[in-house]
Amino acid sequence: MDRQRFLFVSADAALVTDLAWQIHREGHDVKYYIEAESDREIGDGFVPKTDDWESEVEWADVIVFDDVWVGSDVGTGALARELRERGKAVVGGTPNTDRLEEDRGYAMEVLEEHGVDTIEHHVFRDFDAGIQHVRENPAPYVIKPLGEVQNVKRLLYVGNEDDGSDVVDVLNAYKKAWGHRMKGFQLQRKVEGVEIAVCGFFNGERFIDQVNFNFEHKKLFPGNIGPSTGEMGTSMFWAGRNELFEETLGTLEEWLAGEGYVGSIDINCIVNETGIYPLEFTPRFGYPTIALQEESIESSTGRFFSDLARGADPDLEVHRGFQVGVRVVLPPFPFDDEKTYDENSRNAAIVFQSDSREGIHLEDTKNVDGQWRVAGESGMPLVVTGKGETMQQARERCYARIEDVVIPNMYYRDDIGERWTAGDGDRLQAWGYLGP
Repeated sequence: MDRQRFLFVSADAALVTDLAWQIHREGHDVKYYIEAESDREIGDGFVPKTDDWESEVEWADVIVFDDVWVGSDVGTGALARELRERGKAVVGGTPNTDRLEEDRGYAMEVLEEHGVDTIEHHVFRDFDAGIQHVRENPAPYVIKPLGEVQNVKRLLYVGNEDDGSDVVDVLNAYKKAWGHRMKGFQLQRKVEGVEIAVCGFFNGERFIDQVNFNFEHKKLFPGNIGPSTGEMGTSMFWAGRNELFEETLGTLEEWLAGEGYVGSIDINCIVNETGIYPLEFTPRFGYPTIALQEESIESSTGRFFSDLARGADPDLEVHRGFQVGVRVVLPPFPFDDEKTYDENSRNAAIVFQSDSREGIHLEDTKNVDGQWRVAGESGMPLVVTGKGETMQQARERCYARIEDVVIPNMYYRDDIGERWTAGDGDRLQAWGYLGP
């Protein structure tokens, strides 16, 4: 394809560095804007930057937004819609698709309006009302904060007690510690089964035929224990528009076309022998999901997103096996502690024991005179990926690449992808959700 000009916009934290780097390496012109002052060094030395993205709009052939947030407010969907109305090719959402992530109650309403069964859920703006509901309707619940505070991933709580007593205790604690910031929360009835996310790419009119199915690993420690994080790793594969897709994202194809949505949209679900139960939307790129999707895209990434933004039907070639991605992190992740970060992680050198950078993806990283260094303040420098014909082969390739990385104090989960081989894959096949 002809050389294109891509403008990447992080209207809050820097998230899309690796995609910008990938497309830049393919020979396209790239400019990257980061709003958060603490993140502005991320990507230095890897991708060209701009201090004013709005002044680059006329320069750009394709504009890519990486998230729904503009600082502490939802808002990139409105920006993307305005740019489309000006005739620009944009990867990004709309105000209503942004709301799918910001307002979980609204997201469930949209699904229900399109005939999708949802788990029993209730939105509360008052802690005492939520506590009373659990006491009157005892059961295990999941607590999901609403609004800006939902980005504090460790606040998501999955209840274990049949009478809901642990959920009551947690809500009482949140009322004291977070009542000034947590303006609301959703209580969702806990359902047992296989957790799987269905991810489609939408071109403004329809989904492309290739569908991505991925398995998130949000807890900090192996065995799925410890505090919740944004994500510690992901395993995935690509398939067609099967039953699992058609009963979830597929039901929203006409609605998304009416919105003019362009980009990746993901719906996380619990699946069991009785049905498919959506949990939440990600109407944007997932992180580190997009890095792993890059690993599996075997055609031009730049052409794919250029075609997608223009409403074309992209010619996407993907790896037909399995893929595994692992986030490599540093202290104090997933917590905020400036002193610990300064002493253990800030500006740390990233060393490789070979010349290969295959499967190495950027998160909070910069390049200073050829030396890779940790950047920003989050302690998430890299995502390492691997692919194979089986999940086990993908795991082995990924973890072999991690062994090539040396960063003092680095840590990561060593069990990404094991759930598939331990039985999740067999259960999904037996229930018939992964057929043609």
